[in-house]
Amino acid sequence: MKYILPLLVILTSIIGSLANIYINADDWYLNLVKSPLNPPSYVFGIVWPILYAIMAFVSFKAAKNISTLFILQLLANAAWSWIFFYFHAPLIALIDISVLIYLNQKIISILRGESLLLFYLYLPYLAWLSFAAFLNASIVFLN
Repeated sequence: MKYILPLLVILTSIIGSLANIYINADDWYLNLVKSPLNPPSYVFGIVWPILYAIMAFVSFKAAKNISTLFILQLLANAAWSWIFFYFHAPLIALIDISVLIYLNQKIISILRGESLLLFYLYLPYLAWLSFAAFLNASIVFLN
């Protein structure tokens, strides 16, 4: 499992990226009213690869203790992009990201007991998910 989890992170990033490709050909997202805190699109392209690299490293180091929760959170992570961008369902995507945050809070609590280094490395992912949930909720409430 130690080697499988980082490979699943890579697969998740590819699956999520495939959904994001549809943004370029889809005026739906461009026409949504967004939070004034919504960063430019290129920021997501910088942040996510860094977060996926951190996730791969942490999952490799802590695979024994987090594997089940980690796989579930990867599924929710990959599903979010498809739910939001492809199916145009921001409310369902908000529910998905809420589950994603919950699962990652559980992972964080396990990491805290295992390694403070892994705990602190993983915190930016949880922080970004929380920010993404805020952006998602803003779209739900503004549109």
